[in-house]
Amino acid sequence: MPFDAHIHLDHYEPAERDAMLEAAFAAGVRGVVTVSMGLDSCRENLRLALRDPGRVIPAFGRHPEQPPLTDGELEELCAWIAGLPADLPKAVGEVGLPYFNRTAAEAAGEAFDSAPYVRQLETFVRLAAELDLPIALHAVHEDADTTMDLLEEHGVRRAHFHWFKGSRATMERLVAGGYYVSVTPEVLYDEETRALARLYPLDRLMVETDGPWPFEGPFAGRRTEPRMVMDAAREIAALRHLPEADVLRALERNTRRCYGLPDGE
Repeated sequence: MPFDAHIHLDHYEPAERDAMLEAAFAAGVRGVVTVSMGLDSCRENLRLALRDPGRVIPAFGRHPEQPPLTDGELEELCAWIAGLPADLPKAVGEVGLPYFNRTAAEAAGEAFDSAPYVRQLETFVRLAAELDLPIALHAVHEDADTTMDLLEEHGVRRAHFHWFKGSRATMERLVAGGYYVSVTPEVLYDEETRALARLYPLDRLMVETDGPWPFEGPFAGRRTEPRMVMDAAREIAALRHLPEADVLRALERNTRRCYGLPDGE
């Protein structure tokens, strides 16, 4: 059964979060990878992970669609991550580059300096390499190529490009690097996502919700929750003309491999 490989669990209200997780686990979801926005978010996701070990996997970092950290703040966050217990399953994330903020500024005719964001990302990439941790990435369209350059330079082994959107050439570069991508419930109605789900190697594919981000199509007006990955997984099986059980097992296996989790039952 699959994991929700990318969710902002700390963005849900505690009462709804607990019920939502129990419903997801009852529906067959194995667990969730909860990504962080910054240090406060990291601390909350650590608390959630320690409360529910094995089913809540934390990723720690600074989301790039907000101002970059100062050098001191970045050093503090990286030191905090490095100081966590070695036996705690974890990742670096969500980190990456500010595609949406950058393109919005450029469309408005405003100057946008990407250099501080690239330096911040490189610091997180270096940290993932030094600690041999997976890295959960926000790297959209051409930003994926810049990110790939950094991953290759620093020898990161396990990288997860969440909600990947990019060119065929970029996709092939990710495949050659052995990196993972995940698709969201958009796979039920968005043609670009459906094409990715058909083409990307099944042994490097995962599913996610990016909750509480809302979806359209059959999910319009509904709260995003982890059990929606079951719908995405079944759609992937249909698109690839494969037995549903085989795809469910592959998606789970891929998430365990990417995030260094022990084999399931």
